[in-house]
Amino acid sequence: QVQLVESGGGLVQPGGSLRLSCTASGSIFGVNTMGWYRQVPGEERELVASITRGGTTKYEDSVKDRFTISRDNAKNTVYLKMDSLKPEDTASYYCNMEIRDSFWTTNDHTYWGQGTQVTVSS
Repeated sequence: QVQLVESGGGLVQPGGSLRLSCTASGSIFGVNTMGWYRQVPGEERELVASITRGGTTKYEDSVKDRFTISRDNAKNTVYLKMDSLKPEDTASYYCNMEIRDSFWTTNDHTYWGQGTQVTVSS
């Protein structure tokens, strides 16, 4: 019922910046927590940052003070601004949203974006 489409990945040099975006569409009656995860081949997917409906944010220690997560509720969109990028930030980044997708229930369901590749290299 809901689709998340993300964009903004690419190749950047160390110290560079990039902004990822993710927009949800479909049967949306409410969006609660939004987040960004990343995954390196052969490793577990890890939470990078999250933001609640009320604006409370959390960051993984390695990206704290470098990344900023934000949301635009009117657009059902979450952003991840990445500054001072390092080679170890290289990964596939996935957006995630907890969404109420039915008028008849208050239960949220989890939806994922398709992933976008971020490569930090000289």
